[in-house]
Amino acid sequence: MALFAVLVMMLAELMRSRRHERELRRCGAVEPGGDVYRALAFAYPLMFVAMAIEGSFFARDSDWLLVGGFVLFVASKALKLWAIASLGVRWSYRVLVLPGAPLVETGPYAHLRHPNYVAVFGEIAGFAMMVGALWTGIGSLLLFRVLVRRRIAIEENALETAQGSGLPSTAKAYDPEHQMADARRPEPGA
Repeated sequence: MALFAVLVMMLAELMRSRRHERELRRCGAVEPGGDVYRALAFAYPLMFVAMAIEGSFFARDSDWLLVGGFVLFVASKALKLWAIASLGVRWSYRVLVLPGAPLVETGPYAHLRHPNYVAVFGEIAGFAMMVGALWTGIGSLLLFRVLVRRRIAIEENALETAQGSGLPSTAKAYDPEHQMADARRPEPGA
């Protein structure tokens, strides 16, 4: 049941991400090369499936692990939703940067540089605790660490480039009024 709930949440996030990706591209967002998006898109849901499988075979009954994992998962999901709300349309699963757009420094971004990734670490650890998946939980955290380190390096470079003079000449500068007008305009075929 926990796995089903997590996968439904991931699907809802994916749908939101796709909507935001379309809007970001329409506003001139740039996607850097070398991203680990495909690896994350494959590994992220499979981590939870693997943890659920391990938990179904090897979990020990432990109320404190179940409750502690649930609390950690819910707190992490709340942090993630706060980060998503703070970024608005600028949040997506892909690294898409609006040239000339200022960094978001409100919400959890006023306190953490990458709150979304902190939240995902918490989701993974919380789920592993809930289902009693010690080994795949540890493996999932280590794999996510490797992928997110690469992802953060790509994001930081893309943000630095977008703020500096290294913008592609075809990129549109960020214009909040233009973006808001585009956001109110219906999509073709909608």
